Amino acid sequence: MNLSMKWLNDYVKADMPIKEFVAGITMSGSKVETYHEMRGEVEKVVVGKVLDIKKHEDSEKLWICQVDVGQDAPIQIVTAATNVTAGAYIPVVLDGGTVIDRENGKTVKIKKGKLRGAESCGMFCSFNELGMDNADFPYSSPDGVLVLNDDPDFDKMKPGDDVLKVVGLDDISVEFEITNNRPDCLSVLGLARETSATFGLPYDVKEPAFKGVDGDIRKELTVTVENTKLCSRYMAAKVKNVKIAPSPRWMVERLRASGVRAINNLVDITNFVMLEYGHPMHAFDARYVAGNQIVVRNAKDGETLKLLDEAKEPVKLTPEMLVIADAEKPMAVAGVMGGEYSGIWDDTTEVIFEAACFDGVSVRRTARKIGERTESSARFEKGLDPINAKNALYRALQLVEMLGCGEVVNTVIDIDNSNKTPHKLVHDWKWVNSFLGADIPEEEQIDILERLGFVYDRATHEITVPSVRIDMLLPCDIGEEIARIYGYNRIASTIPKLSSRSAVTKEQKFADKLCGIMIAQGCMETMTFSFISPKWYEKIRLAEDRRKSVTLLDPLGEDTSVMRTTMIPSMTELIVRNINNRTPAGRFFEPGRIYLPKENAGELPEERDVLCIGVYGADEDFFTLKGIVEAIFDDTGIDARFTKCTDATFHTGRCAKVTAGDTEIGVLGELHPAVAENYGVKERIYIAELDIAAMCGLANDDVKYRQLPKFPAITRDLSLVCDDAVESGDIVDIITKNGKHLEQVTLFDMYKGAGVADGKKSLSYKLVMRREDKTMEAEEADKSVEKILKALGEKNITLR
Repeated sequence: MNLSMKWLNDYVKADMPIKEFVAGITMSGSKVETYHEMRGEVEKVVVGKVLDIKKHEDSEKLWICQVDVGQDAPIQIVTAATNVTAGAYIPVVLDGGTVIDRENGKTVKIKKGKLRGAESCGMFCSFNELGMDNADFPYSSPDGVLVLNDDPDFDKMKPGDDVLKVVGLDDISVEFEITNNRPDCLSVLGLARETSATFGLPYDVKEPAFKGVDGDIRKELTVTVENTKLCSRYMAAKVKNVKIAPSPRWMVERLRASGVRAINNLVDITNFVMLEYGHPMHAFDARYVAGNQIVVRNAKDGETLKLLDEAKEPVKLTPEMLVIADAEKPMAVAGVMGGEYSGIWDDTTEVIFEAACFDGVSVRRTARKIGERTESSARFEKGLDPINAKNALYRALQLVEMLGCGEVVNTVIDIDNSNKTPHKLVHDWKWVNSFLGADIPEEEQIDILERLGFVYDRATHEITVPSVRIDMLLPCDIGEEIARIYGYNRIASTIPKLSSRSAVTKEQKFADKLCGIMIAQGCMETMTFSFISPKWYEKIRLAEDRRKSVTLLDPLGEDTSVMRTTMIPSMTELIVRNINNRTPAGRFFEPGRIYLPKENAGELPEERDVLCIGVYGADEDFFTLKGIVEAIFDDTGIDARFTKCTDATFHTGRCAKVTAGDTEIGVLGELHPAVAENYGVKERIYIAELDIAAMCGLANDDVKYRQLPKFPAITRDLSLVCDDAVESGDIVDIITKNGKHLEQVTLFDMYKGAGVADGKKSLSYKLVMRREDKTMEAEEADKSVEKILKALGEKNITLR
């Protein structure tokens, strides 16, 4: 957004030095990218009045002029210009001055000299030498010098005046970077409000109004809005007896400083209002509105439209695009650009002004699809205020009457389906101070809000948000408004106070503890992507019911198109990559997240935190992984057990399900040889996947310490023979339940072979028994073992 400081001063007298203005407005939240003086490098150019002109005696093309430049005596200038006459007011660059050479893009210094023997103390200038173009002076020939008094707007100049002030080049253009949440600042009035609030200056803007002539537009034009969702408000007005002409100097100068080229009075009015109010407008030539009907509708299949951009081919319209049509055809793409015959022509006599409010998302999608992002679409896509449409239309009609370019019919069409309920927020000044860590008095806070245009109810402390401020939604937004106008630099730096809400949660503490345990087990932490290829499920032979995943709408590629439902393929890919890079062994872990889709496709998926562990190498086996998992349970106080299970991903007989009571914690095992083959490796890979939330809920932080034992322990070794199907955990349960003074049970050997019958296996356990009150005797230990063996015998488990 380029802002003319002259234009700004029409509403707020910001006459401070430009550097002070730029610094202040930036600190209050309206970031300035840069600024530049419109005069550029042009120097010592004044208004000169030609007093006398005569032919050069030694040249057929040169003329000698006596010129009044406001000095004690006239100066002499030799020129070849053919449009110089006595009494003409012409820009004169004096000796030592500089002008623009537009062909080379450089400045040229002018010095006193002689032409064919005649002294020339300066040079007459055309608009080119001032860095301007024909759009600034449509009446002036580009082949001659600029005759200022050909323009009636230059009626108060006198010889010696600074030409740059006369032609409006004494302005400063400030370029702002406006964020997407502040479309109200994409306007002169929006920045004027910000300037008023920032510097505490009066903000003087009158509500636009027009007189009009008798007539009823509704008898001459019908407007229908078919899609009220994409067009919340549509207003139309009519201007008759239009007179197309150049715009006045003041309008041309303000448009030029804002980066807009003047075209003619009607077109300039629409651009002027868009810049001033931030609300785009369009003007239709009434001749080309077939059937005197305007229909706001979705485009039809197969429709095309030739846009005002003459260089491009007609664009193809699709049904999701909103268009402004007449009884026969589309005339404009809503919010983006008008069609070929929707503009203003030199012979236009009747104009229909449009001021509407279109859906921002729809405008943005349409603009991208047809490849036309315009000043209009850039504003609509950020979200505009439907109420502001009326102000924009009335301002345009006011300017029509002010410039004398037509007769305004004094009725308008207004189809308004917008929500007019004002948004209100409650202001709690103490909460604002707590939120900001500041000490801003209540009255100063209220003053800031009122300066920003908020209506404040002192009885209820309720503020009514201006309709243009679509960014004001929550109480924290009030705090931000107050802070930026009060001045961030005035708020003392403080250390944030931690509340209970900002403290580390139980789950976060548990996750940190898990990381510490894993590192102590010699594992390295890794991080993988949450989105994977659906082909990975096939590679690990995942069950079909676990392959249903959340699919990304706009994935980076097929390899990252779904959100994972298990971390096993991620860990397997990582291990395989290490194997292929000739890393002989490794232990890895990752606390990550899986995503389980809901039955209803519209619901967000269940996000579950899991711990994935992966090990491989010559010295690693199933029991290594099981030992790592057991270390987790020992350190977190979880009483878990391992149960043999079958899973297509894992090796048959080398897979265990981990449970604690009725809670399933996870699974661990050796990857099936077919899985390893799918990855092209021969090494054995062991992986565990554990539910962090389940473990956190089972963890026992209540650690009780007891003194070291005073009395010695007695140990007994039991080698037991049982069926292959019997699990060690079941045997440990029987031993624990029947053993008296039992302190520890440890499995230390498993054997199958000679001496053990087929279908049987031998499991050896070490039992540690100890009394706390006295030394345990051998006989007492033997009785405890006898009871254990009896209980085991009932389950057909015998002593070897």
